[in-house]
Amino acid sequence: MRIVVQQAAFDPGEWLNRLHGDNRGTGAVSGFVGYVRDYNEGAAVAGMWLEHYPGMTDKALQTIVEQAMARWTLLDVQLIHRVGQLEPGEPIVFVGTASAHRHDAFAATEFIMDYLKTRAPFWKREATPQGERWVEARDSDEQALARWSESRLFGSRGSES
Repeated sequence: MRIVVQQAAFDPGEWLNRLHGDNRGTGAVSGFVGYVRDYNEGAAVAGMWLEHYPGMTDKALQTIVEQAMARWTLLDVQLIHRVGQLEPGEPIVFVGTASAHRHDAFAATEFIMDYLKTRAPFWKREATPQGERWVEARDSDEQALARWSESRLFGSRGSES
């Protein structure tokens, strides 16, 4: 397991390839990359600034990953999240999981992202032609999160998919 919060750019492909490594038990690797868009809510976005509280953020990310590892049979998890100034087209976040079977890898990656979007203490400020604005939480993110407590389709440790 590796969790990193940093200002520097990163190569998502490199992080994805690290998940397989030397573990011959890995049958599936799933990855998600989030990028800075050049628009949001109908306005052009020239850049984004991400803020966080280092100790609080690290603890929250650790908890999210530990919850995923307890819920699914995972061999590895890699999570990297950038902070500071970012430009459109740059990667913000990478979440990758490795498991023996695809179901666990897919589900855990999605779970981590849903919790990250709603529970991790990051604050985003966008630069638009109308000035700077804070990015507000979305109802759709909360709805995505809610299904993890409501659904019985996910979370079956040792699934064979």
